Formats: sequence, C-alpha cells, structure tokens
Amino acid sequence: MEAKTEHHYETDVVIIGAGNAAMCAALAAGEQGARVIVLEKSPEKEKGGNTTYTHGSIRFAYNGTEDIQALIPDLDEEDLRMTDFGSYSEEQYYEDLCRMTNYKTDPELASILTGESFDTMKWLTQHNIHFIPIYGRQAFKINGIFKFWGGMILESVGGGHGLVEALHTEASNQGARILYETMAIDLLHDDEGIQGVKVKEQGRSKTIRAKAVIIASGGFHANVEMRTKYLGPKWDVVHTRGSRYNTGEGIAMSLNIGALSTGNWSMAHAVTGDRYLPDFQEGFQRLSYPFGILVNMDGQRFLDEGADFRNYTYAKYGRLILEQKDNCAWQIFDGNVSHLLREEYKGKHVTKVKANTLEELADKMEGINKEKFLKEVAAYNAAIDDSVPFNPNEKDGRKTAGIDVAKTNWANRIDTAPFEAYAVTCGITFTFGGLKINERAEVQSTMYQKINGLYAAGEAAGGLFYDNYPGGAGLMAGAVFGKIAGEQAAQFAKTALAEKV
Repeated sequence: MEAKTEHHYETDVVIIGAGNAAMCAALAAGEQGARVIVLEKSPEKEKGGNTTYTHGSIRFAYNGTEDIQALIPDLDEEDLRMTDFGSYSEEQYYEDLCRMTNYKTDPELASILTGESFDTMKWLTQHNIHFIPIYGRQAFKINGIFKFWGGMILESVGGGHGLVEALHTEASNQGARILYETMAIDLLHDDEGIQGVKVKEQGRSKTIRAKAVIIASGGFHANVEMRTKYLGPKWDVVHTRGSRYNTGEGIAMSLNIGALSTGNWSMAHAVTGDRYLPDFQEGFQRLSYPFGILVNMDGQRFLDEGADFRNYTYAKYGRLILEQKDNCAWQIFDGNVSHLLREEYKGKHVTKVKANTLEELADKMEGINKEKFLKEVAAYNAAIDDSVPFNPNEKDGRKTAGIDVAKTNWANRIDTAPFEAYAVTCGITFTFGGLKINERAEVQSTMYQKINGLYAAGEAAGGLFYDNYPGGAGLMAGAVFGKIAGEQAAQFAKTALAEKV
C-alpha cells in the first residue's frame, strides 16, 4: 500500500461513523495528539447518524442542583427558584440499567457508563457542547415549581441537530478530517492487527492506512434484511426511524475478521409513533400515552399505559403494538389532559381525529370496532380510583381496579370533550446487538482476545441494552465509550508508531 498514491490517505485513527459516539471519539483522540479521519457515509447535510434524529436528551448521574449549575453556569436565580432538579445517583442509574434490561446488562460496561457519566458531561461542556433543562417533556409546572422526573433532565441546545453541529465544529477545529459520502467497505488487517480501511469515497475505491480504527457507525435498524434475519417476522414492515444510513456494515465487517458479537440481537429500541408518517422523517414519536389509553383495532386495551414513567417504557411498547391486529393501535385522550401532550402531537403531519363525543370519535377511527371500543372505555372509566389525586410529575398511584388490563398510574376518566385519537404503529430506532468490547472499548475476537487496533462505541457496541432501556442512556453511552475509544485508539497508535521507529 502506498500512502502517497493519489486518492489514498494515511492517518493515526480512522473513525467509521459521524454521530455522537464517533465525534466524541474524534475529540478524545485529537486531545491525545492523534491524526484523525472520520468517515461519514451520508452527504454532509444528513450527517450525524441517529444522533440527528434525537431530542438530544442525555441521562447522567448527578448529586443535586450544584452539579447542574456546574454544567449550565448561566442558570439564573429565577430558573433555580422555580425548578426542583432533585438528584440521580450513580447507584440509581446503575439500578435503572439493570432493572430495564432484566439484569442482563454487562455489569462492567454498565458500571463504567454510570460512573463516568457526569465527568463525561463536564468534558462535553469543555468542548463547547451546551445543555438546557428539558422543561415541558420531563417536568410539568405544578404549584409554580417544575419537578423533574425519570432521571433525565438535560438536553443539548438545538436538540440532536445542535449536538451534531457542535461536535462536528469542535472536531474540525481540533484538526479532524471528515470525509462525507465515504463508506467503509472492509477492514485491512493482518496477524498484527488492524492496518487500515478500504473505502468508497464518492464512488471511488480508496485505501486509508491507519494504526487504529473505531467502529461507531451505529447498528442495523435501517437494514431490512438484517432486521428480519435477527429480529424476526414483522420487523421488515415496521416504520424505520432515524438515519437511513445505519445499515450495519461496521458491525458486519468486524464480524468478518473474527470479532465477537454480543448483546440482544433479537430485540431493539421500538417506540410508538404515527402510523402513516413516511420512514426516516422526524416527528414520528407519540409518547404521551401515560396520560391516556391505547386500544387496538378490536377496541381493547392491551398494555398498562401507566406502568412507569415514559422514559422507562417507551422503547418497548412499540413491540407490543407490532403484535396487534394490522400492527397498529389508537391513542385516546380527552380534554382534561390534552394540554399535557408533547410537542410532537401538534405538528402538521399528525394522523389524528377529533370529536365532541366518544361515539363520534369512534366513527372517525378507521378500522376500529366501535361497539367494543365504547364498552372498553366505559369499563375503564368505571374502574378508576379517583380518590387518589392526579400528578403528572410522579408515579401517583392513581390506578384502576377490577379490569383485565390494569393502569397503575395516571388513570383519568376519558369523559370530557373534545376527544382526540391518534393512529400509531411501531417504529424501530436502533438495534441492541453489536460487537463485544471491554472496559477500554477494545473489540474482542471469538478467541476472547482483543483485536489489536480495533475499537467500538455507540450502537455498534453490544451488551448494554436488553429488551428495554432507560431514555437518554444511548447518547450517554455513545459519549462515554466514544471518549474511551478515542483515548485508547490514540494511545495505541502512539505505541505502534514508537515501536515502528
């Protein structure tokens, strides 16, 4: 391989992908003095992978208001007066990860994620990444005070778009070279380990010589064949959220050279969203279901909408909708709670019907069994214990009794006009299966040894999430292990260079 040949490159670290995990890796490697090339499969205007499609909400451990002030020093006295940030310890974060994954999460990786989360947030702010409190989605104003719930309180300024732009600007200013419309197609390796990457840059075959490679190109949620192969029947027809470029090549090329797979390959982050919105468009999610009810086409409730805070159920409830007739359902709300609905319910491209009576609403709900639906709502209304006050900021214990599918929190009668129904289906966000990494983000081989020079972070790394996950943990995991991967890859490259000299 001749590094100076036209169309070829040489560097210390190649990062495959350009989302949150990838760009955190680029920043960390650059801090160590490494030369960095980032490969982004998409055109520049679509850069950032799944990160671009998020709200930028990120979950981290903190001890109280002083920690939040350390991250957002310009919070004024009025902000502090009207806000109860509470606290969220490393132990709570770790327990949430364990509880959400039925205690299948890799305990070492989970411990690193939770233990490094706050320091990683401080590191991000040092790199000009700015955060704001998530008023409205994560805290409602009750008696003049916003009280945060569910362990997630901050989001990046500008949401996912803002986070991607800030990370790219910082990495570029630090010297990272970002190649757009450039897809990695093969890893170059020999008995000593990784030697570089073969790529297609704007249709041209090229070779990059590198001492280390970081796989941060996401999972395979946008690959219909891989979805069906690993997740099973019906997953070929689900709504596809996020980046259309997350098609699994980074994982596949690593497996092809003997990397070890791990994690929950038969499950994925699957949410409730608009039934008719086209794939790969923002605004799909419909996540205010805890304050209403969900019914299938037979007019029957089939899950506990109030089992937990939305943060802890939304990534798995899409799968339950997928199991229903026609793979769809309706979310029902009445006039008492419509003011609590999230902003995505107010967009231009929302599939909804509205009426002044439940009978009229049912007539407008395409495909619904009207008779069964009206009976279901009547039975639900009669089962509510309204002696318990409703409080959207906490698990209020306002529940039903005596019906087959209980609602354990936030149970309010559906009895006040206007009534609204939203047509929803299952949408896949990202996959849980990926590459086995150790505490240094080194990819492990099927011999249970590290593959020299190969690292992984973000959705490409498996082992953290099984069946479900706590909201905001994905971005945090990408940042924590992206930073670790960048640091380790840069140090490996330095060692390799020193040995060569």
